Amino acid sequence: MVSFRKAAMTPKSLYRLFAVGEAITWALLISALVLRVVAEDLSIGVTIAGTIHGAMFLSYCTTAVLVGINQRWKFGKIAAAVSLAIVPFATVPFDRSLLKKGQLEGVWRTEASDHPADKTWIDKLFRWFIARPLVLIVVLVLAVTALFSFLLFLGPPTEWFD
Repeated sequence: MVSFRKAAMTPKSLYRLFAVGEAITWALLISALVLRVVAEDLSIGVTIAGTIHGAMFLSYCTTAVLVGINQRWKFGKIAAAVSLAIVPFATVPFDRSLLKKGQLEGVWRTEASDHPADKTWIDKLFRWFIARPLVLIVVLVLAVTALFSFLLFLGPPTEWFD
């Protein structure tokens, strides 16, 4: 069975992949918005870039929570990681800050340690999923897809409170 501990995808590499990907999709979306102003015929670009960015945004947020729990970040740091995805390109400096402080180092926690948090139900559930990466990936993809579909149903964020 494949385990996260043995896999090449460490918490650091997974987080960095999505932090940079989130920034890239911001650039894509902003470029599409500029193109729409220049040529109205290219407004489909905003729809395409917005869809890609929306999926990456949700995936980044999910990854930030997953890695934050694994790295035992405090709630405020996890909330900051998720909140910074709203600001264009802010995930990259946050990623660099985490790297500088060594807060992305280590392996996936698949086994309990002496840490008091390892006795909580959330950590037990977390380790159960981390030890079964295929199950975790399927559950997360389904959850992100369901949330993405719901948000598409709601329409553009600019129309949510009209």
